[in-house]
Parts: sequence; structure tokens; C-alpha cells
Amino acid sequence: MEEVNKNISQPTNNPDGNERVEKTQSGGISRRTVIKALAGVPVAGLFGFNLLKKNNYEKNKRNDILKELGFDQMEFPVPDYGNKAPKEIIRIGFIGFGTRAQALAKGLGFIHPDEMIRLKKNNSLVNWLEQENLHVSITGICDVFDLHAEKGIVTADNNIFSGTKQYPVKRYLHYQDMLADKDIDAVVIATPDHHHALMAIEAAKANKHVYLEKSVAHSEEELNELYKVIKSSNITFQLGHQITQSTVFKQAKEIIDKDILGKITLVQTTTNRNTSEGAWIRHLDSKGNPKPGNDRNIDWKQWLGTTPFVPFSIERFYNWTQWFAYDTGMIGQLFTHEFDAVNQLLRLGIPKSVSSSGGIYYWKDKREIPDSLHCVFEYPERDLTLMYSGNLASSRNRGRVFMGHDASMELGNSISITIDRNSTKYKTGIANGLLDTTSPMVSFNSNLGQIDAVTSASEKYYADRGLTNTVINGRQVDVTHLHLREWLNGIRENKTPSANIDVAYEEGIACLMAHYSYLEKRQVFWDKENKKII
Repeated sequence: MEEVNKNISQPTNNPDGNERVEKTQSGGISRRTVIKALAGVPVAGLFGFNLLKKNNYEKNKRNDILKELGFDQMEFPVPDYGNKAPKEIIRIGFIGFGTRAQALAKGLGFIHPDEMIRLKKNNSLVNWLEQENLHVSITGICDVFDLHAEKGIVTADNNIFSGTKQYPVKRYLHYQDMLADKDIDAVVIATPDHHHALMAIEAAKANKHVYLEKSVAHSEEELNELYKVIKSSNITFQLGHQITQSTVFKQAKEIIDKDILGKITLVQTTTNRNTSEGAWIRHLDSKGNPKPGNDRNIDWKQWLGTTPFVPFSIERFYNWTQWFAYDTGMIGQLFTHEFDAVNQLLRLGIPKSVSSSGGIYYWKDKREIPDSLHCVFEYPERDLTLMYSGNLASSRNRGRVFMGHDASMELGNSISITIDRNSTKYKTGIANGLLDTTSPMVSFNSNLGQIDAVTSASEKYYADRGLTNTVINGRQVDVTHLHLREWLNGIRENKTPSANIDVAYEEGIACLMAHYSYLEKRQVFWDKENKKII
């Protein structure tokens, strides 16, 4: 799981300076509140925005623009978040306890004592302590690295939230033993990717609920078997794509559903990084010394799993993303987030064809994966193309953009909407000078129901995909926590979560198509009738 931590501000003013934000019966922001916010002075709006590069507009002109764009008919939902107190404790086992697993444990309400000290120093501890008690107990840790397993046990035993310390924490040397234990209700799988599908299959067969980190599968055969097993089981499955739990994505869904953008025919997604860490060179510490680990405290045979044998390598252990035997590189680590974001908003499903190209152009080490990768996903039945471009040797921010006939939307930590100069829907507003097409007209931030200072049209809008926090009713909430919460609620209430096996299957096929296209240097297709990649 790849992501970048960003803190999101929490303004406290009300939209008009002295009245509370009005909510609809469904819990959304009311139309009256939206109108008042957009009609107010520039620094007192429900959403940050700038119009026609000017900072002072009469209320009637702001209302005209609001109506012209269709925002007067919109309600933005406030996500449900509160302290529901379920009676039963769900007992969770962790398979793999590296860096990502530690973040998942934190989302469940468990952190290592050293991490508590760090959070206190950077003033983040209060936000974490205010998150909802999910009423779970981490009762099992399995990791092939003794150091990771020991850290997991200390973390699981460091209970902060009341009502969770009811069971002892046990270390399992083999994950199969954990799956056979009746004292484990559910598992979180956070291992290197080549283990994901096989472990999830065995977990489902053992009747354990599964939270599986992406990517979902390493081969088409694994993915098909996983899909079949999950669909025939009674377990609750969730894939680890928490970014769509953010309020900003729910706002984006409302904008798309209300046809503000017009017909969308092109979506462009990108990821750029320019550090050795970002290029998966992680076996050295900050001083350039090898990180801990050797063939005495790492069960290398277990780590390799079903992959071909190679002698123990600390580089492979920490940098496994660099080799095709264990991962699909940028596709599995980075594009998966992009596909999930787009698919959750547009429900595209599996593409008809994919073409991938790229190479190793900068990081000339032992890696097999490309550091420059570009993929085109065609959806002729939807009259739409999805493009992905990733680069590990430049940190230039290129954004995620939904391009419609009438407007384009850039989506990241915030939303910005730019009217198309040749729009049909907004033709009159453009002609009479009401709407400006040279810069973003409207922007939304993730502080739903909060005031944000108006940004100028010349400022760059946020497009940070590594979103980790969102704001709900004035509270900063970790989106990983929200995604785990949704999974746990699904277990308790027998409901299907958002990143369910059907969504995971669509993503898995799309990513494998892109992977095969790169490896085979050809365009690949989806045989819809026979459900296979050709």
C-alpha cells in the first residue's frame, strides 16, 4: 500500500459567520446553505471558490452562477460517523505485520507505545484518540520476520479503547495455524502481493472474514479462484482501498451524478514520485546501512511461498516490489488506487482492451519493473478512455482529471471544476460573460460543512492521491479507520462493503490486463463471453 500523509485543516467558522450549517433530513448539506455560502463574501463560503478571477461579486451574480452550473439543486451528503457500540468483540488476526499492517492496526485502535510518543510530539495523538471505538481485539499475529511479529504483539497488547482487551495475543509461526484457530473471527492480510490471493482463498474456506490489502491477485488463475470461493462463502470481504471513504469523493460522485460535467469521454490518472523510497529502494536505513533481518530471524522459505527459489536476499525482502515474481510494480502498487477511485465513481468495470508501454529509464539497479509506465484502457461501450501515466523519476504533480463535454473536474484532496469553452450546456453563460473558461470556476475541499478561505484562480488545486484523512462534522478522521469500520459493520450487519469481491475482481482483471500488455508488448483484450484475457 502506497500513500502519502497530508494533514487537512479544520476551519471552524459558519458559512455566513453566525448561523449553523443547515442539514437536510437525509443528513446532507441543504440547498439553502449552499446558496447562502456561495452568495456570501469571498472568505465565508461553504466551499472555497473563485469566480472570473475577481474576489468581490454581488450576491445576485453569485446566485446566477450557482444556478447556471446546477449547484442550486444539489445536496452534499455528510457521511455517517458516530460512536455506535456493538455488543460483540470481533477477534482479528494479522497475517503480515510490516509498515502497512501497523497503519491498519492503528485504524483499528492499536498502536505501538513508541508510535504513541511520536503522535504526541507532532500533536496528532488527540485526533487518533477521538476515533470511534470499533470494539475489536487483535488476538493473533503471524509474520515470517521475528522482529515484525514481536512488534505486532506489543502493538496488539497496547489497548487504549475500553472493552477491547478480553483476549490474549498469540503468535502463529504459520498462517495456516491461525486460520485453523476457532478463536479468530477475521483476518487482515498485509503481506507481499504474491501471497494475497492464496491466503485469502484459504481464509475464506476456513470461514474467516477477510480484509485484503491490494493488489488482489498476482495471476488470472488466482483471481478467478478467489472470486469463486468468496462468492460461494458467507464471509465479508473488503479490499484495502480506503481513499474513496473521503468526503471529497462523495462530493465528486454527486457532481458526476448531477451531470455537471456533461458526457465524460476521457479520464486521465497519473502518479509521480522522485525518491529512492518512492522507487521501492527500502533495504537501507537513513544512514545507508542495511535494515535488520537475516536468514536466521526471517523464514525465507515461507516468505518465497510458491515463487521460484532464490537464496536469501535482504534486498528482495524489503524491495520485493521491484521483481515480477512478487508484484506487478506501479500497476499493483499505484494504479490500483487510481482504478478504484475512477471505478467507484463511474462504475466502468472491466475494459475491452488495454495497451501498456514503458521501461526502466532512471533507476538502473536490479529491478525488473518499469520506472516509467503508461497504460490506455478502452471502454467503447461507455464511449470512454481511461489513461494512466506513472513516473518514478519526477515529482511533478499532474493530477487526476475527469474530462466532460461541458466541464472538467480535477479530483484529489479537493475538487476543482473548469468550464469547457465549447460547452453546449453552459453556452449562454459563457457568451454573456457570466462563466469564465480560462481558470477553475468552483472548488470544493474535504471540509464538508465547514468554511474554507477562497483560493485564487491562479493557485494550484490539491491533487494529492495519498489521502489519509478526511473531515466529518468538523473532526479529522483516518480514512483507513473508516474503511476498516465499514468492513466490520458489514460483518456485524451482514452487509456488502464498498470494495467487495465484485469490485475487486473488476480491478484485478483490469490490472492484470495492463500487466500482461507490458510484459508481452501487445494490446490485450477481455473476452467478455468466456471471461478470460486474450
